[in-house]
Amino acid sequence: MEVETKQAELVEQFVVLARNARGRAAAELITHATSHPSLFAFSELLSMPNILELQGTEHAGSLELLRLFAHGTWSEYKNHINELPPLQPQQELKLKQLTVMTLAEKAKVLQYDLLMQQLDVSNVRQLEDLLINDCMYAGIVRGKLDQRRRCFEVQFAAGRDLRPGQLENMISTLSTWLGNTENLLLTIQEKIKWADSMSDLDRKHKKEVEDKAEELRKSIKAEMELRGQQDVGYTESGALVMDYVEEDRSRPKRNRGLQFIEA
Repeated sequence: MEVETKQAELVEQFVVLARNARGRAAAELITHATSHPSLFAFSELLSMPNILELQGTEHAGSLELLRLFAHGTWSEYKNHINELPPLQPQQELKLKQLTVMTLAEKAKVLQYDLLMQQLDVSNVRQLEDLLINDCMYAGIVRGKLDQRRRCFEVQFAAGRDLRPGQLENMISTLSTWLGNTENLLLTIQEKIKWADSMSDLDRKHKKEVEDKAEELRKSIKAEMELRGQQDVGYTESGALVMDYVEEDRSRPKRNRGLQFIEA
């Protein structure tokens, strides 16, 4: 956050200066901006009318150099070195720092061999000094140097200026992601509704089972009570006969008896 705040302040300063700079003054402003040790964003400056007016003039090379610092890398400069103004040592370092930022955006593990090739560095000591002193201390990247595996493990990388058309691609990618997310959300909502309906069915089925179990318990209880009642009848003499079961609580056997009641 501190790096971003500082960037915003520096960008604003150069934008204010660019409003009144024309011709050679604008070209010199570009040299100053691309040499500044703490400035790594150039798109706002590149969009200023006075800067764009350098196109087609004797200072057109400075405009192309600013575009390279906004979007390009050290290897791209080497490929077009005859078409661009020569770089000062501070500009060379700045372009190599920007190259590290670009590589760190694309991969989380950067092999030393790749970095040395892209940065024109001849040995590991120089490479690690560049990464530690000029990149990590500057706050543009954070990571871990692994000498045994000969690689730089990226933990954080500051973003560079967007290339022309890159914003549209990002919007398209995000729109696709948003559509996929909405479809996934609908699927999840349907699953939730299905789970709720199944839960309702389960509760209904459970209640039906409990009701049937209660009816069965009542039926069994009624039958047991019926079997425990005394059977009543009459003899030939007209006496009332009650057949009952007398339980012996100490033994499971049952004794039957007849009780005569005079009519």
